[in-house]
Amino acid sequence: MPPEQPTTPTITTRLLSLTGLPSLLSTPHDALLIILNRTTRMLSYGASSLILALFFSSLHFSDTQIGLFMTLTLVGDVLLSLLLTLIADRLGRRRTLLIGATMMICSGVVFATCENYFVLLAAAVVGVISATGGDFGPFRAIEESMVSELTEAETRAEVLGWYVAMSSAGSCAGTAVAGWVVQFLVEGRKWEGREAYHAVFWGYVVMGVVNVAGVWGMTDRCELGGGKGRKGKGKGMGVQVQVLEPETDATRETEPLLAGPSAISRSTLSVMLILWALLMVDNLADGMVSMSWTTYYMDQKFHLPKSMLGDFLSVAYFLAALSSVFAGPMARHIGLVNTMVFTHIPSSAAVLFFPLPKSVTATFALLLVRVGLNNMDQAPRAALIAAVVKPEERTAVMGITGTLRTLASTMGPSVTGVLADGGRFWVAFVVAGALRLTYDLGIFTMFINIKLNRHEEGEQQVEGREGDEEEVERRRE
Repeated sequence: MPPEQPTTPTITTRLLSLTGLPSLLSTPHDALLIILNRTTRMLSYGASSLILALFFSSLHFSDTQIGLFMTLTLVGDVLLSLLLTLIADRLGRRRTLLIGATMMICSGVVFATCENYFVLLAAAVVGVISATGGDFGPFRAIEESMVSELTEAETRAEVLGWYVAMSSAGSCAGTAVAGWVVQFLVEGRKWEGREAYHAVFWGYVVMGVVNVAGVWGMTDRCELGGGKGRKGKGKGMGVQVQVLEPETDATRETEPLLAGPSAISRSTLSVMLILWALLMVDNLADGMVSMSWTTYYMDQKFHLPKSMLGDFLSVAYFLAALSSVFAGPMARHIGLVNTMVFTHIPSSAAVLFFPLPKSVTATFALLLVRVGLNNMDQAPRAALIAAVVKPEERTAVMGITGTLRTLASTMGPSVTGVLADGGRFWVAFVVAGALRLTYDLGIFTMFINIKLNRHEEGEQQVEGREGDEEEVERRRE
């Protein structure tokens, strides 16, 4: 029987590989459920962020009350996220997500039925309501840790790319659907505005139920050690039990510094402290030039119709979702750090030069560059964190990362407010762009040669040599 001839990849196969879709489809179905949950959740977050201020205004709450609500909601989300991510691996990741989804349902029911300011505030602070459209609750860090557990090093960035891309698509869809629903109920059915907003929050409840169903469909592979057999697989929603190994010189070197269910070792902290500092710089900059501030600046500068601003953002967000798909395949070819830096630098430069153009067209072009490329570093960044920390530390580390990033971003808007009041609005973009470029250069300098995947089955790779099969084979030997 003649030997089989190697098949040449077709054009279709090559195109599919550029999207990372084969990696996604080869991953256990749990990853698809995680992506589905994130997409539907971001759909509800996008809807709530569009109508929340309008809902409160229809109830005759003051602007001060609305601002206080958003601030306290953000603080509540940060604290809830930190608490649940620190205990998730001990309690069980699926159980923790189930708690979060249940709280999401409860908060949605309160907003769909209640109009008392303090009751709504309590439901938002203690429960899960997104006031800004961002995923600041307990879900993202745990889900990224689960995806990291389900994937191998070579496919992780591509699957995470789809996780980011579908979340952007969900957020855009939620914003659009909420606008259509409110317009139909108010103009077509002659409902009062607050009644239409209540109806949208019932949709929030439905998305919470979808998240509960998605969690119940996940298997033990999502739990710590469940994906690659590093620990015994539990059954159902049971708590994972870890067998401790005898203490050795090697274990003493990585003795946990943080007590509790999700201890973080010295070796991990030595890497993450640098990354956390750089990420806080980046998120301080993002807070200074958030989309709310950016659209406000464009409105003040060009006096554009609100519909045109909405169209601009829709196109930009579509590009962001599309580009996120290609972040994973790019990371496979040029490396995680290179992908993070080389896609983020043009976005940062667009922020830096944003005040410069005198025309709407040039300003819109810079907006497309900024937003269209801005999310391409998210999947490689999550994959980088998963590659440099121990599997049992991922959930806690990602939770702390999200908390610090959120706290840093909350400081930016007040800085921009002071600059805008003083007639120096444009300075915020220059400073933010410079800070973002500082972050990019810092990431490249500090992490370009970092060893990846040391904790995954003895594999060692060097960033920048990920495509060098001989180097990988030599390190394995």
